[in-house]
Amino acid sequence: MINAHCFQGSSKHSDTRQSHRKKNGIDLFIWRMLLVFFICAAGITAEAQNPNLIAPPAHIKTVVLKPADPEAYTPIVKLGEKLILSFDDISSERRIYSYKIEHCDYNWKISNLASTEYMTGYASDRFRNFQNSFNTLQYYTHYEMEIPNENNRIKLTGNYMISVYDDYGNILFTRRFIYYQPLVNVSVSAHRSTNAATINERHSIQFVINHQNLLLNDPNREIKVDIYQNSDWNSTIKGIKPKYIRGTQLLYNYVDEISYWAGNEFLYFDTKEIRNATNNIYKTRMEDIFNTYLYATEARGNRPYTFFPDINGNFVLRTLDAQDVSLEGDYSLVHFSLDYPNNIDKEDIYLYGSFNDWQINEENRMKYNSETGYYETQLLFKQGFYNYTYVSVGDDGMINTHKVEGSFYQTENDYTVIVYYRKFGDRYDQAIGLGTTNSERLLN
Repeated sequence: MINAHCFQGSSKHSDTRQSHRKKNGIDLFIWRMLLVFFICAAGITAEAQNPNLIAPPAHIKTVVLKPADPEAYTPIVKLGEKLILSFDDISSERRIYSYKIEHCDYNWKISNLASTEYMTGYASDRFRNFQNSFNTLQYYTHYEMEIPNENNRIKLTGNYMISVYDDYGNILFTRRFIYYQPLVNVSVSAHRSTNAATINERHSIQFVINHQNLLLNDPNREIKVDIYQNSDWNSTIKGIKPKYIRGTQLLYNYVDEISYWAGNEFLYFDTKEIRNATNNIYKTRMEDIFNTYLYATEARGNRPYTFFPDINGNFVLRTLDAQDVSLEGDYSLVHFSLDYPNNIDKEDIYLYGSFNDWQINEENRMKYNSETGYYETQLLFKQGFYNYTYVSVGDDGMINTHKVEGSFYQTENDYTVIVYYRKFGDRYDQAIGLGTTNSERLLN
């Protein structure tokens, strides 16, 4: 089944659904399940896709879960490779935090496997590496751990959830990650949409799974796939079935059925020199902590496409003021302003990006200032280079990723396909392949 959240945005099919419901009385959920092979637009839910997902509290900042490779951002790695989880506690107390790693099924629900089945060592342990910041206006304690480590090692591929607990046993936050083994080869390509109505705004994704070394008895039931745009978990398209099966190849060469709004290049700011105004920063002020004021941004939905390089919504911690950004990187309160006079529907506007794991919450909601005429907010960021964009959320709870900032086929995006395998009788979903492409290489 394609993720039901992917159908918001196509007026043609929206009208069809509305008409069909009126005629047949089929409710929205059932109708979405039936629309497996319709075009998937980029509307996504503003609510967590998984009830196990928990956003960090106000005193926990800069949660990072990424591969050890400094050039990688998304926590999807081969089995045995290293992931690093880190975060800062800006409260005045040093606390003992712990974590728990749990195996999940294809739909990110906690699986029925015992911890001894998917890992050696301890599934739960405390953070052993933590240090206080120094030479910073904003005090914090930095916590860090590696997966795997000397106390645990993951044995099985698949989806995983790590939960971090305080010293009272309460969950502070959760994060997702994936371990896979390359048992199949996945070839992915990005295309310009062939739909005349959206040819200038959407990307269509096609891919082929080659499984020469894996015997499949019933590919339609044994194989599942997830498709992601950039590192945004919310963008997932799930459960597409192969269009053709040709020997040891599964072909997902639909024309426009797997498609995304291309969006726009991400905006950015860089606070590596926290005392100085640089590109996109018009002033800094030092009060109790540093304050960074960005230039007001004009909504780009009705403006021509302009290319500038980005890192597709991610961020990199860095500083020119010290040696170790983990302990010496300071924080600043970054002030955002958006000029968006065309918000006729009065939808909520949110700051959006990997900086908070693509979550929608009150902290990153923009508030309209009637005196300035801008949507404004301010968030605490550790020194670094950050990508962000603006999204709108309507009364239906759907995230619209292109209404404020526009969508242009020229936009450069990463696309990732994860392949899962669960043969008859198995108790868990293996992640057996990964394929990626970039829309700089559009094939039409």
